[in-house]
Amino acid sequence: MTAVINPAATTAGGTAAPVRSAAPSAGAYANSGNGPSLLPLDIGHADYLALTDPATAFWALVRKERLAEALGEGPLLAGYREKSAAFGRELHALRFELKPSAAYVNPTERCNLNCTYCYIPEGMRRNGSHMAADRLQEALGRLKTYFAATMPAGRLPRIIFHGAEPLMNQQALFPAIAAFKDDFVFGVQTNATLLDTAAIDFLAGHGVSIGLSLDGPLAETTDATRLTFGGKSVHDKVLAAMDALKGYASWSVIATCTEKNLDQLVPLVELFHAREVPTCMLNAVRCTLPGARTVRPDDAALANRFIAALERTHQLYRESGRKLVVANFANILLAILAPTARRLMCDISPCGGGRAFFALAPDGGLFPCSEFIGLDDFRGGNLFSDDIDAVLQSDAFRKVTGRNVDAITPCSTCAIRHFCGSPCPAEAHEMNGGMDRVGAFCGFYEEQTRYAFRLIADGKADDFLWDGWKDGTESSFDLMLA
Repeated sequence: MTAVINPAATTAGGTAAPVRSAAPSAGAYANSGNGPSLLPLDIGHADYLALTDPATAFWALVRKERLAEALGEGPLLAGYREKSAAFGRELHALRFELKPSAAYVNPTERCNLNCTYCYIPEGMRRNGSHMAADRLQEALGRLKTYFAATMPAGRLPRIIFHGAEPLMNQQALFPAIAAFKDDFVFGVQTNATLLDTAAIDFLAGHGVSIGLSLDGPLAETTDATRLTFGGKSVHDKVLAAMDALKGYASWSVIATCTEKNLDQLVPLVELFHAREVPTCMLNAVRCTLPGARTVRPDDAALANRFIAALERTHQLYRESGRKLVVANFANILLAILAPTARRLMCDISPCGGGRAFFALAPDGGLFPCSEFIGLDDFRGGNLFSDDIDAVLQSDAFRKVTGRNVDAITPCSTCAIRHFCGSPCPAEAHEMNGGMDRVGAFCGFYEEQTRYAFRLIADGKADDFLWDGWKDGTESSFDLMLA
């Protein structure tokens, strides 16, 4: 068997991103007590446990009966000592040296649904304003100018039209996409109720990635948390949109996991697979606003049903040869295997809000993340009147970008703190009372990480990741132990 530590992967920016992986080995993993401090982690595996150095996100898998040997002096510790400073610098750069490469743009405050768990206040969704067509194009022009000065040459920034429901303002949205089609990589997250044939043709014709939302395989499950303001179901409309998108490469579906749909996660991924969804997300409900907390599931129950759904996606892959990647879990795997190549920036601290991306409200207000829209304490400025760099350094943004898992109790002593990041800062602040508090689902993240390590130990991790995720990698440290 081979222990592989820190091969490099290519990030979206085209630079080499370090990968941290260690395959199970029959040999010894060593630690002398003179640093690093390797913490043992029970991963629930019959044969292996993990050793981690939380400060650098280094890890290794070791057979349980050889733990004492693994903690003695040996070649792994010697090799790690040589590389640990570089590992630390790489992780520090990921956490503290990024510049935004994306913006979540809300072209309207309005939505035609009244979902129980929405993080945007109901009053805004009912009676809010649209961004005028000329104003939206002015906004994209300002963002184009900003990103031109910060992005690497040859790389386009991403604009994700978010909500509320962006398709309620199609008259502004579609002309803006057409006008800036060569300047951004566009995506739109929609509840799919307005995603008719004409809208799909336009979005697909411009290469826009399309994200839908569906919480259950049956209408009764979806309807438990997602209805129109008039109390009507939208389940069938979402299914129709999914059928219409079949064969399009750039689409996905988000399911929000609540206490109302936990028992339906397995049939839900079966539905996604049957309809050839390329990628889905099974996101734990964000508990920023009080309404969401009324449907917050128990951590242990969520972990149990979530892992059962992941196991079912694996069975379906083995049966059909076609993957259904659960992107939020795949990101946990990448956080272990390739920390700086992860695709999502929620499960790291500081999170991506205000660092890798920021959010634009319809009135021009700038927020670290869409999760904070509606919370005026996190409004850092206005796109139409303020310098973006100054906004990024504002007190409102620094509340988020300064959140450090190393300073949060009990996270500061946690073996997996850089595989989790204690998300989400909006939840921590609004639900638990401050940025120095844990997020809403500590236990759930622990169990995801343990499961991820078990998959790595059993050689199954690739089955849960996007095809080609290793393309362009090179090994910077390779240790083979007998």
